[in-house]
Amino acid sequence: MNWVEGIGYLGTVLTISASAMSTMIPLRIIALLASCAVITYGILIGSMPVVLTEAIQIPFNAFRLYQMVRLVRDTERAAAGDLSLDWLKPYGEGRRFAAGETLFRRGEPANELFYVESGLFRIPERGIAVRPGAIVGELGMLSPGNLRTGTLVCAEPGTARCIAYSEVKQLYYQNPEFGFYFLKLTSERLFQAAQALEAEGGTGRMAAGSEVI
Repeated sequence: MNWVEGIGYLGTVLTISASAMSTMIPLRIIALLASCAVITYGILIGSMPVVLTEAIQIPFNAFRLYQMVRLVRDTERAAAGDLSLDWLKPYGEGRRFAAGETLFRRGEPANELFYVESGLFRIPERGIAVRPGAIVGELGMLSPGNLRTGTLVCAEPGTARCIAYSEVKQLYYQNPEFGFYFLKLTSERLFQAAQALEAEGGTGRMAAGSEVI
């Protein structure tokens, strides 16, 4: 075996290794290295189809790697103190709600969280006003039985971005580091909500952005 074949075998080993990985960031890195090795091999043996195939894959793997690194970085920053979940917006679907419309009721199965973009929403059981920039519904994913602990009603017409728990779970499965920071972030929000309730005598009123359902 000469050194040219060695490069080809290296590309094969890296490709197989990438396919066997379950976490996305290492997978993308190894896939990029595999593409570089296979492209080098293709150039040395004069096989342009091999070069073209791998060259097409590099931008896709590089972009996905960038997305996951940015997601983990933003989640880490949020867990460290900035409790904004704006970074989840690209994974949600925008919906418009009319005044008086009920988004969900207490005791119903929970399958998505909401990021309020405009309008005014209320949680009548607790007298909480949910304003733009607030996130509600994320703890339903962690609660026993995935049931809602309150009702969310639209008080003034507005829009909210709905993010399915399946999307959040997919991100978690793809990258355990993201899952760790998301869990830390959610726990921090729960502690802040409990502290706010205690500070206000258990009235159930919390500042906008700290609502927990």
